[in-house]
Amino acid sequence: MNRHDRYILPMRLLHWTRAALILGLIALGWTMTSLPDSTAAKFEWMYPVHKEFGVLAFLIGTVALVVRRHSALPRHPAGLAAWEIILSNIVQYAMLALAIIVPLMGYAMSSSFSQSDGVPFFVTDLPELLPKNDHAFALFALAHKTLAYTLLALVMLHIMGVLKHRFLDRGRSADVLPRML
Repeated sequence: MNRHDRYILPMRLLHWTRAALILGLIALGWTMTSLPDSTAAKFEWMYPVHKEFGVLAFLIGTVALVVRRHSALPRHPAGLAAWEIILSNIVQYAMLALAIIVPLMGYAMSSSFSQSDGVPFFVTDLPELLPKNDHAFALFALAHKTLAYTLLALVMLHIMGVLKHRFLDRGRSADVLPRML
């Protein structure tokens, strides 16, 4: 494979790291919000871990945007139709944006909640920059949840597209997976 047909190594590493973080955060978020409030683990470690890795996802997403901005992107495989390239670009940019916006909504949610115990980030706590306001918290919570599920839907569409090009398209001229391996 020609070096111009693959993403550069930093972009590939950031992609797979973001993918693992996002899927893990969505799974943990769904699990912890499904548990009754009487479950001690929900508040003792699930919420703090979700917040810490959410901040990490935001930072890695931001680095990925900077690296992408300053890197040459590989060519699209020759076998892709024009509509597939357009859809791929829309989905990729939407996922990149949501990888930043969803953690920001989570931060805003935690920062504005009147009973929040802060926004932990591993060995420190981040400052809560928003005023305590449970009405704003409810709006941020709705945005965080809705956008997280939107991101999950886009990730699933992205994966289905990769699998389609890998296994259903004739020949390897539309295979996009090697660009990210």
